[in-house]
Amino acid sequence: MSLTCVAGLGVSGTAVARVLAARGEPVVVVEAEEGERQRVAAAELARRGVEIRFGPMELPEGVGRLVTTGWAPHHPLIAAALEAGVEVVGEVELAWRLRPAQAAPWLALTGTNGKTTVVRMLTSILLAAGRQAAAVGNVGVPVIEAVGEPYDVLAVELSSFQLHWSSTLAPHAAAILNVAPDHLDWHGSMEAYTAAKARIFERAGTVVYNADDPEAARLAGPRPGAVGFTLLVPRPGQLGVVEDLLVDRAFVDDPVEEAEELATLGDVHPFAPHNVANALAAAALARTVGVPAAAVRQGLRDFVPDPHRMSLVDRVGEVDYVDDSKATNPHAAAAALSAYPSIVWIAGGQLKGADVDELVRRAAPRLRGAVLLGVDRGRIAEALARHAANIPVVDISGQDTGVMNHVVSEAARLASPGDTVLLSPAGASLDMFANYPARGEAFARAVRELKAAT
Repeated sequence: MSLTCVAGLGVSGTAVARVLAARGEPVVVVEAEEGERQRVAAAELARRGVEIRFGPMELPEGVGRLVTTGWAPHHPLIAAALEAGVEVVGEVELAWRLRPAQAAPWLALTGTNGKTTVVRMLTSILLAAGRQAAAVGNVGVPVIEAVGEPYDVLAVELSSFQLHWSSTLAPHAAAILNVAPDHLDWHGSMEAYTAAKARIFERAGTVVYNADDPEAARLAGPRPGAVGFTLLVPRPGQLGVVEDLLVDRAFVDDPVEEAEELATLGDVHPFAPHNVANALAAAALARTVGVPAAAVRQGLRDFVPDPHRMSLVDRVGEVDYVDDSKATNPHAAAAALSAYPSIVWIAGGQLKGADVDELVRRAAPRLRGAVLLGVDRGRIAEALARHAANIPVVDISGQDTGVMNHVVSEAARLASPGDTVLLSPAGASLDMFANYPARGEAFARAVRELKAAT
């Protein structure tokens, strides 16, 4: 039995090592950092017979397989394995290969934005239908921990990183929600990023795609039985919106003559056009495993959104303060900016090579002011100068996490009654914060302090 090398002691890497060790397979984990969390994980794995090597990320001798949890192909460890002819697979791919007989079907989804919301909506719908279901994958729970459990169905969120390292994945149904520039620093080009997303469709039983997103529709192509979802009136073979109803013209006996009501717009929360699309995507995936319309409605009603996704923090002086810190790319920010009529926009961070010109051009009529922070704020300022030259823009140069109080006070100064102060950065947070939740929590604290002082 050949030796497996696992890249890193993160959540997924630790899960992979644990599962392989339980199967009696020889495993070595290489990890560059030796912090407290890593030492605890290493001690637990060592008790299971797993070898841990701290220090330089070098490929051990005798390795027949390298399991990565989303590392880029240009990482030295990955590059060394590829050069040596060692098979490189992702944690998701390994989980697929290790599925037991009669394994639960996978309902898989990807997209630039909306993945976690859709996978949680989908899980809520499946639970409302009485299915034993779990949300796994990029949502935070390693797939490899769930494949051996007695679930009826798995709702699997997949990132472009995970898909890049997956080659035999064949989900019961797969959806692409949208495709827009993101993670170009990891993939190297938009073409490579799109190709990674497209892998989810290669062996899928039923293809579900966003008919309103040109790239998602292109990737779906003319596949027989493909199911589209749209914010327009649906055609046969689609789910869509008729007046205030979410309706199905795909999973009915006669899609040409019939449509089934699934829910109302009022069942979708928080309400915004992109979230209606999320609900339709979740419903389409659920319908591929026979979930009835009543469970779709109940599941959407039961759904509790994750934090930092268009979350109303508070109202101060007739101004709403909304935390959309999860908007780590321009496509995500565009969804939030389209949901409010009059906005003071807090933006900036790491743009990861993405362009913001079109985002600003489309949002300009809704903007009443902008407060910019983060390493790439200058690029957003340039776009605002081109497309929204009439609005006031405040540039905040501080790079410490405490700068958010200054940001919020400047946004409050620009806002008028009826405005929404919207933190929707369009960039990643790691230039200033530990992660996007930390950025959102800093915003919420600053808003609470503003209200206390008012």
